[in-house]
Formats: sequence, C-alpha cells, structure tokens
Amino acid sequence: MTAPFNEDSTLKLARRLADVAWTAIRPHFRSGVAAENKGGTGVRYDPVTVADKAAEEAIREILAAERPDDGIDGEEFGRQEGTSGWTWLIDPIDGTRAFLAGLPVWTTLIALVDPDGHPVLGMIDQPVLGERYIGGPSGTFLEKDGTRTQLHVSACNDLRDAVIATTDPFIMTPPEQGAWTHLRHTARISRYGLDAYGYARLAGGTIDLVCETGLQAHDVAALIPVVRGAGGIARDWRGNEAKLGSQIVCAASEEVFEQALISLRRSAL
Repeated sequence: MTAPFNEDSTLKLARRLADVAWTAIRPHFRSGVAAENKGGTGVRYDPVTVADKAAEEAIREILAAERPDDGIDGEEFGRQEGTSGWTWLIDPIDGTRAFLAGLPVWTTLIALVDPDGHPVLGMIDQPVLGERYIGGPSGTFLEKDGTRTQLHVSACNDLRDAVIATTDPFIMTPPEQGAWTHLRHTARISRYGLDAYGYARLAGGTIDLVCETGLQAHDVAALIPVVRGAGGIARDWRGNEAKLGSQIVCAASEEVFEQALISLRRSAL
C-alpha cells in the first residue's frame, strides 16, 4: 500500500535535508577544493567534489533514519529502492562547475516523486544567497531572511520581449544548438551558466524561458513543481508534459512556450 503524502511534514523534512547539505558543503565553497572527473580520463569533464559526496551522504543518513521505506535516487550514490512507493531525488550540488568557480548560482535540489513518477514537491536551495525556492500543491514560495513569499511567473507573452536562459549551449548537439541560436536571436536577453537557479528565477518572474538538454532525473524532478507551482509551464521539446530527464523547456506563458516550440521541436528527441 502506498504511503500517503503530507505536504507540511514533507516540507519540514526537505528543509532539514537542505540544511544538513549546506552544513556539509559550506567548508568547501571558495576553498580551492579539488575535483575529480566522474567520466574518467579522455571523457568530457564532469566534476565531482568531496562536498557533493558529503552532502548527499548527510541527506541519505536522515532519510534512512526517518523515511526508511522511501526510495532514494541521488546523483553521487545512485538509486536505492524503497517499499513506500515514494522516491526522493537528490542532486547535492547542481552546478558543480559554478561551485568550483566560486559562483553562487549552484543549488541543492531535493524532490519527492510519487509512485507514478510525478514530482509532487520540489526544492531549489541556494544557501549562499539564503534563497530557498519550494514548489508543491500549495504553490511556489521563496523562503529568505525568515520570510515566505508566494511567487508567480512573469506576464511575458512574447518571445521577442523575453529573458531566456540555458546553462551551456556547447553541450548541445548541432541540431539543438541551431534551435537555441534561433531562440537567442529572437529573445530580448539571453543568459548562461545558471543551472537550476535559472528555473528558480523563472518561478520568481525575472526569467521567462529556460531550455536545456542532456539532463538526468535528479536534475529535473525538483524544477517541475517549482515552475508549475508559480504558474509556469514545464514540458519537453515535443510539447509533451516534462519527463524526468533529457530535454526540458520551461516558460512563463503558453504564448512564449508555443513560440519557442517552433524551433525546439525540430531537434526534439
């Protein structure tokens, strides 16, 4: 039998998970910490640090003690099946390259996914800035400096007026780069290197569209409730509801999404 979902208790636990992650990460930020290439020699650089691993270990320790029946799928230590029907998806440092560069746009991603694979609660936590973006059935909120503010996406309805973002167009395939180039030439402003923080700011109303590719489930799960809870759209490059991985496009309005889709669907997987 699937365990019931309680938003308040789940959110309290997610906050604690983010707190312990930051405790593990804090000593290593802007410290010159070394990084390994997860892909190995001769493979595209995919860095991981002791901070990534320590944060995920701290999160897993709490979940093992308090939600032992839940599954866990984390970037650093893989998937552990559960019996409750619920799974926690964890990315302890989303944006390790930004972390290594000392830039405060990396985040800790925490999501709870239901037995059907749908994220019901997501958190994008940026502890250096003291910003915690939380999306769930009650909407999306920014918790900062002891206050909790409900968020809503912008009113932008024209791609020509939009602020758009992708983390790194150079990791895209040539067809995907072509789609992004068309969007970049159409939009008012394009920004780069934000990782999941770009989706947080879409929910906060300062970015109007984010599109990316090559993502894993732990990269995506937390973003979807945050964007949708703020009134935004989260779909794939074919226009279907967002999946837990690969190509995703999030937009502030149906109009901006449909305009972007003209280009994106040509290189949809």
